[in-house]
Amino acid sequence: MPRRHMHVTDAAEAPLRAALRELRGQLEIPEHFPLTAQAEAESAARAPRIPAPGGNVVTEHSLEDATDLPLFTIDPPGSLDLDQAMFLSRRRGGGFRVHYAIADIASFVTPGGALDAEAHHRVTTLYFPDERVPLHPHALSEGAASLLPDQDRPAVLWELDLDAHGALTAASVRRALVRSRARLHYAGVQHVIDDRTAEEPLALLRDIGLLREERETARGAISLNVPEQEIVEHDGRYTLEYRAPLPADGWNAQISLLTGMAAADLMLTSGTGILRTLPTAPDGSVARLRLTARALGVDWPHHTSYAALIRTLDPRRATHAAFLQECTTLLRGAGYTVFDGTAPAAAHALHAAVAAPYAHTTAPLRRLVDRYTSELCLAASAGTDPPDWVRTALPALPQEMQTGTHRANQVERACVDLVEAALLRDRVGEIFEALVVEIQEQNPTQGTVHLYEPAVIGHIETTPDGPGLPLGHRI
Repeated sequence: MPRRHMHVTDAAEAPLRAALRELRGQLEIPEHFPLTAQAEAESAARAPRIPAPGGNVVTEHSLEDATDLPLFTIDPPGSLDLDQAMFLSRRRGGGFRVHYAIADIASFVTPGGALDAEAHHRVTTLYFPDERVPLHPHALSEGAASLLPDQDRPAVLWELDLDAHGALTAASVRRALVRSRARLHYAGVQHVIDDRTAEEPLALLRDIGLLREERETARGAISLNVPEQEIVEHDGRYTLEYRAPLPADGWNAQISLLTGMAAADLMLTSGTGILRTLPTAPDGSVARLRLTARALGVDWPHHTSYAALIRTLDPRRATHAAFLQECTTLLRGAGYTVFDGTAPAAAHALHAAVAAPYAHTTAPLRRLVDRYTSELCLAASAGTDPPDWVRTALPALPQEMQTGTHRANQVERACVDLVEAALLRDRVGEIFEALVVEIQEQNPTQGTVHLYEPAVIGHIETTPDGPGLPLGHRI
């Protein structure tokens, strides 16, 4: 998923949308799926083939029927690619049970087929401010594989038991036929929870989410409530506005994080898996962020850790929102660790931001690796060997994901450049106040500045024979 969420409103229709269309052409982003891949998707949408042990396949009629679970989805308004649905309940004797259904895209993609090859080429859904370029054809991602309401769907169904303090006590996963009852959005969920009219399965989202957030804080993990940026046009000028995430966004994310951590534990126990890993951020990165905090007027006492500071920020404040955007730079260095036969040492299995082992498994409609994680977890939970097609693909997945992530980051950077150019297009010739947040070690006349207003980051270069840039100073 993108680190920086941007959206173009109808008021900013042109010329920014035209520039974004041109950008997609420059980056050679595919407009359509190959005809063979599209045909496979449409055929699979009509008759999915469910993977079964021993390399066999079965039909939906052979699946365990879990359509009695009144699952619901929570996504942005208008979303149709619904990866997850949940049902939350209390357990007898205390604690909670989380049923979490994940879209079973493996039931629609034949290993080695044209659709599979195209997914390995695309790797992730790409997000532009005006549209998405999907990993899978709409017939699947917004149709037969999506957990849309009032539709029977094959799913990978997790059952996660928590104690009264929100700690995971048991986890299992199996294939099942499910049926979502409602498609909810964050603002509506927040409203009914706040006014205490939510039914218990939805009201428990707050209870479980808060408990999981407490546990996250205790282990020193970091959750960035990065706001969505919306570029709008007022009186012929573009401005940047922020949509701060609601508490319900965070509670929902905690269910996904819980599942990703359970998936990692299952695979580590079985000895075969693929983890999402992240090294601890180097000291220099945190020091640079301190300079950015100064530039934006964010109070960061020296005795306060980065993880503690993040929890004090209010994403509804523009300066805090801009700082949270820059905090995503500490997520650099993330990768994937594959193991088959021997689990990696604890230090090599850690995701520093999660402060625990973690795996990508909850967004298979939008991210290639999640399809494989689901299969590995299904095998581990059942005590069987992973399918051959999964094991065969494992060694190449980290590089494939790295290539796809690099492409997504390239798209993100290009979109940010376009948006910032749109913000500044009518301000050529103005003088801006800025803070120098980075200088090049080999050439101190070149570096990076953060404008105070608008919140734009850009490259700066002084004359070659001039003085070096004053790191951390206002210019």
